Amino acid sequence: MPKPFSESEREEFLAGAHIAVLSVASADARPPASVPIWYDYTPDGTIRINTGASVRKARLIEQAGAVTLVMQREEPPYQYVIVEGTVVDTTRPSPKEAKEAIASRYLGAEGGRQFAGRTSDSVLYTIRPDRWFSADFSADS
Repeated sequence: MPKPFSESEREEFLAGAHIAVLSVASADARPPASVPIWYDYTPDGTIRINTGASVRKARLIEQAGAVTLVMQREEPPYQYVIVEGTVVDTTRPSPKEAKEAIASRYLGAEGGRQFAGRTSDSVLYTIRPDRWFSADFSADS
């Protein structure tokens, strides 16, 4: 039986470089958009994501003003954190240091700088978590 993470366990988990799945409501006849995305978890508890300013997910995020993010460990012991949150800040274009910080979590310092240097026309969303859900299946292993 899984147990929820404590606050400190959740923070430690989110500090890891997990690929998130972003879900955002769609106002058209299509279902909600769900896409993989990199994220940055900041010490104040907010989550930042960076994406192209002209892509569908950016339009939907701005229309909805709220998102769900799922971060998971895909190998045993399985663990996940789900965040339902409100977009509290939109920065266009994304500041270079924010793009580098997010990309460096996944690509290392040099790879993050290179990736951030190749991206333009991007937007940075800051998300305030409203609700948390988590599960840790470590005891089941």
